[in-house]
Amino acid sequence: MSRIAFATCSPRQPMWEDDQRAADALAEAGVEVDFIAWDNPDAGWESYERVVIRSAWDYGDRLEEFLAWTEKVGEQRLRNTPEVVRWNSDKRYLAELDGGGMPVPPTLLVAPGGRVPEVTGEIVIKPITGSGARDTGRFTPEAAPAALALLERLAARDEIAMVQPYFDEIELNGETAAVLFGGRFAYALNKGAFLAPDEVLPPDPTGAAAAARDAQLVRPVEALPQEVELAEKTIAWIAARFGRLPLFARVDMVRTGSGQPVLMEVELIEPCLYLGLASGLETPGAEAFAAAVIAELS
Repeated sequence: MSRIAFATCSPRQPMWEDDQRAADALAEAGVEVDFIAWDNPDAGWESYERVVIRSAWDYGDRLEEFLAWTEKVGEQRLRNTPEVVRWNSDKRYLAELDGGGMPVPPTLLVAPGGRVPEVTGEIVIKPITGSGARDTGRFTPEAAPAALALLERLAARDEIAMVQPYFDEIELNGETAAVLFGGRFAYALNKGAFLAPDEVLPPDPTGAAAAARDAQLVRPVEALPQEVELAEKTIAWIAARFGRLPLFARVDMVRTGSGQPVLMEVELIEPCLYLGLASGLETPGAEAFAAAVIAELS
């Protein structure tokens, strides 16, 4: 029997049902799965054929420690690989994707002590590192003082902020999240707008708030051909960049008024895959995920 580890965080949360679904599908295929916190000093990662990052949602405030852990586990064993994880941990990767021909939102970076932009339209501010929408805010021009306060707070922590326009289409259509396993499109989800005007999301180290929010806002959806095309093109570019297809990926995009999608984010570290919502597909999401893992082992 093959043996792999799911790297999570401690304590595990009851809402992390996706991990168990994936582990059950792997067990049916003859693969044993252990759940281990990524920072467990007694883990013995070398005893596993693969270590798959799953609900390691506490890494954001300990990023350098987490990245050092990925290097310790190593590129032969860790999925996604340490090089991919490091690249994906800094949202400036969007500039590379832009250069690769992917449509991305206009983005302004604000470094500590740098020029602060004037808030003339509705914008979103977020740090370039971190997870769980930590310190992410949506601001109208009337809330410019709150936007500047968030920029100052990030600067005080020596963090670089990114400023992007808020797409009104999110209010109408939400975002499309395309899930891919082994570079192949598996299914899509629709995520409703979760940022209220002039709101800053607080830290969510356990993922509990995000899970509760997503339960209300996420649903399965039929992706448009152009959305599938953008997702696959993005992952193909990443595979060429790093020399291998990611084991798993979630590509988030917004359908603009022209009908063409714009790439908002690529999640390659520990994305929620919503396997439960994909359980009714011809190939259930957990089975598709398990098949991709097994392909890695062969």
